Amino acid sequence: MTMNVARTGLWMSARQWPHGTAERRDTAQELAELGYDMVWLGGATADLELPAALLESTEHLLVGTGILNIWTEPVDLLADTYGMLEKAHPGRLLLGVGAGHARMVETMTGRRYRRPLTAVVSYLDALDAVGIPESARVLAALGPRMLGLAARRSAGAHPYLVTPEHTRLAREILGPGALLVPEQKVVLEVDADRARTIGRAALSIYLDLPNYTNNLRRLGFTDADLAGGGSDRLVDALIAWGDLDTVRSRLDEHRAAGADQVAVQILTGGHELPREQWRALATGLELRRSAVVGASPAGSP
Repeated sequence: MTMNVARTGLWMSARQWPHGTAERRDTAQELAELGYDMVWLGGATADLELPAALLESTEHLLVGTGILNIWTEPVDLLADTYGMLEKAHPGRLLLGVGAGHARMVETMTGRRYRRPLTAVVSYLDALDAVGIPESARVLAALGPRMLGLAARRSAGAHPYLVTPEHTRLAREILGPGALLVPEQKVVLEVDADRARTIGRAALSIYLDLPNYTNNLRRLGFTDADLAGGGSDRLVDALIAWGDLDTVRSRLDEHRAAGADQVAVQILTGGHELPREQWRALATGLELRRSAVVGASPAGSP
């Protein structure tokens, strides 16, 4: 692994980002000033237009894609854009790639979704052929076979919608040397009903996707947990809600289980960028202080 990731990153959908050049620049610079070292962009595409904007707006901010869909993102285009960005901003871009979900892929492409593990292997072969190194990519891996592939053919894994128990299991499969960056949803709300309402709204799209529900069943959740928008047990396991100490405790659970970094996705119930919550989280995690005293990115904030 060549990228030295920070212990806490931010995860957000590319659709949330402003379109204007100046606002994108100002947002990226604010995140860097708050002490965040890495941003993961859900729904990024092979033209890497948004990652490029963030990299060009800051000096040190790292950017990851979460994920580039192997069925829709052309390898040749990705090779061209990655090569240009790596030359301009060496070591600051990490390509998260994965197989996506059958229903969405078939709707978007009209192609049959089959043998996703084999398809990912073929895509990684193509990345090898165009010179994108293993150290520059991670896999969106949940199950044991995809995690094993991540350990063999990439820098590591970027699991989404997981618990600290999954992080522990993933670390066992990946081994000690691979990068492990789980995504963690966060609601900075102490009222249980409000927090769970926000959480259920965010989970609704995922609880009908086999990739996620199969993984949740492997972790011990039942059909009853998955029904009706998710049981309280499921919501509380997947959403870290409460005050800053409670949220920090959940992030620490992932780290204790083997995560190198936790990619925090802050939920508010809306679609706007959660700027106020970014600031509160940065303060609660003392990100600026860690940067000022020169704490290693591998150390706890």
